[in-house]
Amino acid sequence: MIVAEPKPIKEILEMVRDLKKILIVGCKGCVTVCNVGGSKEVAILASTLRIAAKKNGKEIEIGEETLERQCDPEYIEEIKDIINDYDAVISIACGVGPQFLSERYPATRVFPGVNTRFMGGAIEHGIWSERCAGCGTCVVHYFGGLCPIARCSKSLLNGPCGGSNNGKCEISGDVDCIWDIIVRKMMEQGRLDELLEFKPPKSWMTARDGGPRTMTREELVK
Repeated sequence: MIVAEPKPIKEILEMVRDLKKILIVGCKGCVTVCNVGGSKEVAILASTLRIAAKKNGKEIEIGEETLERQCDPEYIEEIKDIINDYDAVISIACGVGPQFLSERYPATRVFPGVNTRFMGGAIEHGIWSERCAGCGTCVVHYFGGLCPIARCSKSLLNGPCGGSNNGKCEISGDVDCIWDIIVRKMMEQGRLDELLEFKPPKSWMTARDGGPRTMTREELVK
């Protein structure tokens, strides 16, 4: 899933300091799973903004909506009858959400309420870890089902480097060396010899380096 974190309230307050009518729009997708952008978080942010406005002697009107997804045009349509009643929108979805809202409602100011971090999963309650870089060409089958693109600090396809120590990456003692994990797993599976096969330099044309990407499924296009 896409993992995000709330923007600091100070930053959000600065964004909307001159506005009197704000619509906060949440998303029931990934950001709800990581407790950042669901209906509960919409209510908390709305309450926080109201308290801040009252403290500063300002009047503010805040609307609250939570869409099924902000990355799907059909759900964004649900606010078409109310969005013009507000000065601006705060989107607490991943970075796709505010862009889709801005494209659908070009006359509306849209502010991001969260910082999108990465694609990953929960490793324990309240802790998420990056697992995928969205490079467009998955190669985890070569590495025991693990991704050195996203999880190696240098994205090495022919590792490990010489900087790891006791299973930790040289950038931080808190970061596991994924190549240490890969080697150990391949040894356990009796496949260590496969890591001796040189992997050619990766083509990044399927990744962000090739420019903004689109994907078309012809069987789904009407």
